[in-house]
Amino acid sequence: MGWQVIEMKIKIFVNDIEAGVELEETQTARTIYNSLPIDGAANRWGDEIYFVIPVRVDEEKNATDIVEKGDVAYWPEGSCFCIFFGKTPESTEDGIRAASKVNVFGKIIGNSAIFKTVNNGDLVVVERG
Repeated sequence: MGWQVIEMKIKIFVNDIEAGVELEETQTARTIYNSLPIDGAANRWGDEIYFVIPVRVDEEKNATDIVEKGDVAYWPEGSCFCIFFGKTPESTEDGIRAASKVNVFGKIIGNSAIFKTVNNGDLVVVERG
């Protein structure tokens, strides 16, 4: 019997923001999806929000420190859920950079700039969606 393909989507809630995320078919996406709901206090690092989650996933083969606006990733080094919506302090003219390699596992549906209003300490809730 083969795998049953389930289209995995999640929702992120912060203050009055609600954003959908399309997940990729990766071990990281599956592990995080199966651990939902989760929440944490937002940390801002330039135009990135991250927070520690109770999930441990190793760096995947395609882990990268170069990400795109709207990417949702897991940072194995810090066990963090990351939302990229613009440049970080490590970014260059060529693109958005994470602090170190992350497992990109999804993409914000729509405009990720809505996260610019999130401040340090704001509660971020992630649920199946």
